[in-house]
Amino acid sequence: MGLVVQKYGGSSVADAEGIKRVAKRIVEAKKNGHQVVVVVSAMGDTTDELIDLAEQVSPMPAGREFDMLLTAGERISMALLAMAIKNLGHEAQSFTGSQAGVITDSVHNKARIIDVTPGRIRTALDEGNIAIVAGFQGVSQDKKDITTLGRGGSDTTAVALAAALDAEVCEIYTDVDGVFTADPRVVKKAKKIDWISSEDMLELAASGSKVLLHRCVEYARRYNIPIHVRSSFSGLPGTWVSNEKPESQGDQQVEHAIISGVAHDVSEAKITVVGVPDKPGEAAVIFRAVADAEINIDMIVQNVSAASTGLTDISFTLPKTEGRKAIDALEKAKGSIGFESLRYDDQIGKISLVGAGMKTNPGVTASFFQALSDAGVNIELISTSEIRISVVTRQDDVNGAVRAVHSAFGLDSDSDEAVVYGGTGR
Repeated sequence: MGLVVQKYGGSSVADAEGIKRVAKRIVEAKKNGHQVVVVVSAMGDTTDELIDLAEQVSPMPAGREFDMLLTAGERISMALLAMAIKNLGHEAQSFTGSQAGVITDSVHNKARIIDVTPGRIRTALDEGNIAIVAGFQGVSQDKKDITTLGRGGSDTTAVALAAALDAEVCEIYTDVDGVFTADPRVVKKAKKIDWISSEDMLELAASGSKVLLHRCVEYARRYNIPIHVRSSFSGLPGTWVSNEKPESQGDQQVEHAIISGVAHDVSEAKITVVGVPDKPGEAAVIFRAVADAEINIDMIVQNVSAASTGLTDISFTLPKTEGRKAIDALEKAKGSIGFESLRYDDQIGKISLVGAGMKTNPGVTASFFQALSDAGVNIELISTSEIRISVVTRQDDVNGAVRAVHSAFGLDSDSDEAVVYGGTGR
């Protein structure tokens, strides 16, 4: 039996009973002959509470100190979990991200992993211990400061450790039974997917599916680490995410289903740059200003220029949390761009249809837009790739649109409704 990395989200360790339940599952894996490394998130809403506390003390906390504060939540979880495991008669050692060898760049609040040097973890495993690692955090390569990986970073910590330790599998435990064809909080008849390709999962994660972080799936695909998404509240088999279909999931030669799922995202805003001179280089100046502010953008649409004025509008979407920063960056660049005004809209939502079979099945696009039309949903932006169609609409229309599209493509389950155990999605 090989090495297994398990990750437990905040809803799984939200209270003392949850921690003891998780400890029993970990010990069971150890008894089955596995070496076990566990990555744990902060308890319940601890991270949100720490953020609120910081904002009460300082409206713009320094990045270094903010990271130092936020990493406290995971350190509490790891210590309590180690205690619970010891009460069950097994030895466990807890490690911070720094002690576990998670090396990052120096960007506070959203650092990226550069390297993992898990020497202390290997020593603990060789001594027969269970290793408990605080997720979501690391240490900067140059200044040796504590850093955090951004929201959901514990998933990335788990996959990075799995790759560094050559684990058989990375098990991600959450409050649902796996990856579903849509968010079961919105679509009660969503189906659980037994296996999904890394490619399709990347698109779903990037499109708003909360069960796995995009960076986590990307890392797993690069290092060929199978992910098993399961619920810590049940013993049911979950969803396998991998580059190749496991033999246990049937014939590998069978083509993908046309549609893997429907994802939605209401965390984005839209900025429209109005009255941009329609000439070469203007878009480059706009998006250079946004890039220099270290803001990631998603969808982009440029209108046809008006013949009478030679001006056009450019719209793009970005995280709501970056909206103010993007507006400030564009205002500073107004002189070099020469646009007329900026419009900001944070009452939008994105709906995405994902499936590797879409590119070889005519009519998918038509059916998608017909379903939205029948539901009375107006479309503001459209973006496509070979395996995804995304549209932006009003935020109030998102849930109805997701249900309409899900039904239109025959994804509704005939069995019992999907169960959400913890209620938070992580």
